[in-house]
Amino acid sequence: MANRIVVKNLEAGYGSVQVLHGVSVEVNDGETVVLLGTNGNGKSTLIKCIMGILPHTGGELYLEIDGERVDLAGKAPEEIVNLGVALVPEGRRLFPMLTVEENLLLGAYRPDARKDIDRNLAFCFEAFPILEERKHQLAGSMSGGEQQMLAVARALMSAPRILLVDEPSVGLAPIFVSRVIQKIQELKEKYNLTVLMAEQNFNQAVKIADRGYIIVHGQIEFEGKDTDELRENEMVKKFYLGV
Repeated sequence: MANRIVVKNLEAGYGSVQVLHGVSVEVNDGETVVLLGTNGNGKSTLIKCIMGILPHTGGELYLEIDGERVDLAGKAPEEIVNLGVALVPEGRRLFPMLTVEENLLLGAYRPDARKDIDRNLAFCFEAFPILEERKHQLAGSMSGGEQQMLAVARALMSAPRILLVDEPSVGLAPIFVSRVIQKIQELKEKYNLTVLMAEQNFNQAVKIADRGYIIVHGQIEFEGKDTDELRENEMVKKFYLGV
């Protein structure tokens, strides 16, 4: 059951402002690939294109699901979710006036996930015990780290094959960043997920990434075949490691 993301020479933007300039990225089956870049360089724009939230204006964007190519051009977000793609969005985007449990159940909306609601809910509570303790608490009343855990768990409730994670460390205390990143790795291994994670916290991202890309001003400036190549890159040393 191979699941793969392929982006070739992608062009996209907002109105007259072009953000992505010929971006090419591949995430192979079972990989965790990190897309590194500071704010405003196009990470979230690429994620939105893959999810169908933002239409691309040029290039190719498709998935390979069980060996079959599925072109994402023109597909609505709900169609892409039904293919088995889940998003943990930047800023979490929870329903603050719904309970933890209600937010999780909304994540199981796609038809293929409904039959396994009880099993997936039990697994989410096992993975994040704090969510079970607070399942009747309003999501908006939890801390930022707890909300991020809920956002990850909500994505898992859709029984995804491919997981997109957009800036999981934003706004979190360092201890929560480490916990959330590690939990993404654990869940990826348990579910055999293919993961694309957009992140600017280099030190945390490379703990779980197999390899990665650096995006600058909407262009891929470097592709590291492994995390060692990323660490040795001059841009990484200058902008992420302070060397």
